[in-house]
Amino acid sequence: MNFGERITQLRKEFGYSTRNEFANKLGIPSTTLRNYETNVREPGHTFLKQLSELFNVSVDYLLCLTDDREVLNSFRLRIAEQDMIEKYRALDDYGRETVDIALERETRRTQSLKALSDQADQFQAELSRQRTVTRYFSYYGRVAAAGASFGFEDIVENATIMELPLTDLNRSADYLIGVNGDSMEPAYSDGDIVYVKKTDHLEIGQVGIFQKDNGIYIKEVGENGLISRNEKYKPMINGGDVICLGRVIGKIEE
Repeated sequence: MNFGERITQLRKEFGYSTRNEFANKLGIPSTTLRNYETNVREPGHTFLKQLSELFNVSVDYLLCLTDDREVLNSFRLRIAEQDMIEKYRALDDYGRETVDIALERETRRTQSLKALSDQADQFQAELSRQRTVTRYFSYYGRVAAAGASFGFEDIVENATIMELPLTDLNRSADYLIGVNGDSMEPAYSDGDIVYVKKTDHLEIGQVGIFQKDNGIYIKEVGENGLISRNEKYKPMINGGDVICLGRVIGKIEE
């Protein structure tokens, strides 16, 4: 496990199901959080301290240096620190004074570097906020593969609007629709929201949204009909009125 996987795990354990929700809690842009969770960006000291206090875990646990979540306290100093203390106690007055001077100098230097690092993090966060471009999508609800008795025109009338960061994946999408059921697992799971590009024709192997007999389905185009990727579901053999409502080009990632 790496740092990005660790904080993603902790985020979900503590009830923050989406990045946007957790980013708001931390006071950072969701794009910055995504960079941390995907290991595009390494965490700074301030961010690690914030996560350590929020999740009540050690920094070593966040960095995957240990699987012990317990926060180290003053009675559990590391072996290296204990060794340094013993060496300091063994020094004479001149030696201790020399170490004290060096320690004070290095403390000031470290504090200055931390201040500069914090300023850089703040600048990067502000820059990320300025660069984030969003787009509005029509979301037609969690109906794909539901098989309920209603037409596409019915769900269009009840569409809601979702604002999402613009990406290379979704810039060509025309609308969003939610997955209902597990017929397309593992690619698409119950509760997923997928991007759909409008088209009335798909090639074999492509996944799309279809209306058949007043039911809305997410299925893959097979040679003899529409098929599910979950093997426990039987294919929908050709026959009846089948309308292609668009091609699925991806899904919203957390």
